[in-house]
Amino acid sequence: MKIFFYINNIGYGGAERVMVNLSSVFAENNHDVSLITSFNVEKEYEINSKIKRYSLENEEQSSNFLKRNFSRIKKLKALCKKEQPDVLVSFMGENNFRAILATRGLKTKTIVSVRNDPNKEYSTKLFKFLAKTLYKKADGVVFQTDDAKNWFPKKVQKKSRVIMNQVAEKFFSVKKEKEDYYVATGRLNQQKNYPMMIRAFARFVKDYPDEKLYIYGNGDLREELNELIKNLNVERNILLKGPSNDIPDVLKNAKGFLLSSNYEGIPNGLLEAMAVGVPCISTDCPCGGPKMIINHNENGLLIPVGDEDKLYEALCCLENEDLRKKISTNAKKSAESFKPDVIYENWEKYLKEVVGEK
Repeated sequence: MKIFFYINNIGYGGAERVMVNLSSVFAENNHDVSLITSFNVEKEYEINSKIKRYSLENEEQSSNFLKRNFSRIKKLKALCKKEQPDVLVSFMGENNFRAILATRGLKTKTIVSVRNDPNKEYSTKLFKFLAKTLYKKADGVVFQTDDAKNWFPKKVQKKSRVIMNQVAEKFFSVKKEKEDYYVATGRLNQQKNYPMMIRAFARFVKDYPDEKLYIYGNGDLREELNELIKNLNVERNILLKGPSNDIPDVLKNAKGFLLSSNYEGIPNGLLEAMAVGVPCISTDCPCGGPKMIINHNENGLLIPVGDEDKLYEALCCLENEDLRKKISTNAKKSAESFKPDVIYENWEKYLKEVVGEK
């Protein structure tokens, strides 16, 4: 099968990592794979050498929304006409709109994927209208959660699949060594609600003064979060570590993993921590990803969105060694369903169905 994967860029981010990993698995399974980005960024994930790379970028990228999108649709269509892939798989809002429009009138099938809470990803009236209208024209739609799927019209739901993210094999082979610190990973932005996490952990270290929280990631809120840490006088306990190129190494010494997001699709960091066997505390955030993978008090702990008190209480609960061991063991078992071969089989089966292969 000849497959095009399309996303804006492959800079460090959750959806970007999923696409790079997914395209790599398809390439390793002898499919003809190309990865297309709207533009290049300085720091990118490394892609498999078997994958062909294309960019829609040119020297004169317009700041005008309509001109920019028209240019990218035109280039994407021309590339599909020339290379004639069997299917174009795109991730995320604007890219999905472009993919559907670019393949109109071509033999190439289009599968679009929703990677976040639709209420946030399509928050404007225009984007909501485009999503609920254009997605009916796609040949297939992949969702991460049932809640995201149910946001769309029945016509879209009927031709869709819910497929979780895969976790790279290297996470499953990590041997837990110590329990030195709590960890969080992800962009330092409003979505992740790090201020709530920091305040809860600041309360926690009053009871357990030797505990530490390492937050890995970059983003616009770095200075604001550093200021909050300073004001709470917990610089010794909470550290913003910046991005890491070796998250498995970070997780092998983690006592617990924290996710405080206001909304998510399927959080990659949460899946990776569970694959290593790190006990996880997560908000039960829309669009329903964490509640799909965490059975509260069995393979993780779920707390309400924005609830500082409940996060503090959950942290105190994880001080119980027996509970940590139980959650760790069960989390690692649950993570078997995120293995690359399992997720690949789901994707390949669906792509073949859409393309019409047996």
